[in-house]
Amino acid sequence: MPRRKTVIDRYERSEEGHLFLDVWVPSAAHLYNDFDRTVPYLKKDLDQEFVDYLTDSVREIRNHDFVVRLSMPQMPDEQVKERIRKSIKTFYAYLNELETRAIRAMFRRSLLLFLIGLILLVFAIVASRQFGSSEGVVTEVFVQGLTIAAWVSLWEAIANLFLEWHPHRANIRLHNKIRNAPVHFRAQEF
Repeated sequence: MPRRKTVIDRYERSEEGHLFLDVWVPSAAHLYNDFDRTVPYLKKDLDQEFVDYLTDSVREIRNHDFVVRLSMPQMPDEQVKERIRKSIKTFYAYLNELETRAIRAMFRRSLLLFLIGLILLVFAIVASRQFGSSEGVVTEVFVQGLTIAAWVSLWEAIANLFLEWHPHRANIRLHNKIRNAPVHFRAQEF
């Protein structure tokens, strides 16, 4: 029985077994965002389609080793090759910084929600003991409302911490894989 084809079979492999993430561009300038025409190459943003392709491809191949292979009609000189390699590293380091900021903001938001929840819970307990159920329906609704608000705030803090943290960490790992991947070049007509 023949082996079932997988997504990985779509990728060409190097002699070492690394997968090639092939990108064909007409020139090195096509790797960069058109809005940054006057900015030096190292400070330019990479083209969003190029970034999306790399990111989606690395998600698709998961833990396989890979090489980014850029094919162009003419082989760029060594200075341009090095500039492109550095641009990719710099851009993905920038994306990691954004993810790190998002994690910090999430931690601050979670801490704030947790503190608000604790304060509301303390008020609910104090109000419950001071007024009790003998003060009437309005007081009872107020105390129960404080209790519910406290638990919602505490739950939101915990949910933020445990549910939102993982995708940011996964993105950082993904960006690091792309950032540290070798970038090869070849001259090839499309």
